[in-house]
Amino acid sequence: MEEVKQLVKDIQNGNIKPIYFLMGEEPYYIDKVSEFIENNILKEEEKGFNQMVLYGRDVSIDDIVANAKRFPMMAERQVVIVKEAQDLSRNIEKLVSYTENPQPSTVLVFNYKYKKIDKRKALYKSIKKTGVVFESKKLYENQVADWIRRVLSSKSYSITPKAAQMLVEFLGTDLSKIQNELDKLMLVVGKESQITPEIIEENIGISKDFNNFELRKAIGERNALKAHQIINYFADNPKDNPIVVTVSLLYNFFAQLLHYHGLNDKSPRAVASSLRINPYFVSEYTNAARNFPMKKVSKVISILHEFDVKSKGVGANALPHRDLLKEMVARILN
Repeated sequence: MEEVKQLVKDIQNGNIKPIYFLMGEEPYYIDKVSEFIENNILKEEEKGFNQMVLYGRDVSIDDIVANAKRFPMMAERQVVIVKEAQDLSRNIEKLVSYTENPQPSTVLVFNYKYKKIDKRKALYKSIKKTGVVFESKKLYENQVADWIRRVLSSKSYSITPKAAQMLVEFLGTDLSKIQNELDKLMLVVGKESQITPEIIEENIGISKDFNNFELRKAIGERNALKAHQIINYFADNPKDNPIVVTVSLLYNFFAQLLHYHGLNDKSPRAVASSLRINPYFVSEYTNAARNFPMKKVSKVISILHEFDVKSKGVGANALPHRDLLKEMVARILN
């Protein structure tokens, strides 16, 4: 995110490069940087003749180079944006002849999503000399809640740790999808307001009481009644609560709990740092560790591995997911 801010700042200050190669597994920032360039380098009256968007599936490298070598009309620069540039991956190295000597009056932008060019080859090295290579890396799940907090904070909003975790568990790590939901939430709450689980439940439809976060907490506390209430809710709403997601999140929790047991320093700050979790959730791991000693955690991980396989239809004799969930939780709590 800091790299994106610096890139935007450089453009705003007039430090504009002739080539921007935006690549990587996370499309969110590729789109954001590309949109910023599209909206801010040229004046509105200059865009008609001097800004064009090409698509990788429809053009060749030669087509792109020919457009890039054109001179702008009644403007200082022209902007050429190549979207879905990953469709040109087989021939992308042919760009070297242009990137070694780019047209100074052209800003050539590549949106190369879900892939990366080889950093050992000539294309990468030549773009680094004459332009910008930006790699948009996928965030790990344990980084997304903090990303949500920072995005909201930059717009004078805040969010509780539980509410952020609910969004991550429901929406995964797709930043574009999360941003869409945050935009909706910011419309219904005023600035300087805090987004809570209740607000999320009311406006997005994620239950604040019956979700994987609460299931994890109930199991950690060995609260069998609450755990089975949540499982019954999941069974009645399978589309919103797929078993594969539940198994995966519980597996991650118990894997972290195993890590917790191995820590020499179990102070809240050390635990938060080692497990890469918000300090707000440290007590949850502390409580769960009391109820699940290391030997029991290893057994639970084995149970979850078994049910991960069964949830995908292997060796489960076609048991409905409702029954699989109930059996899994019963064995974990046994």
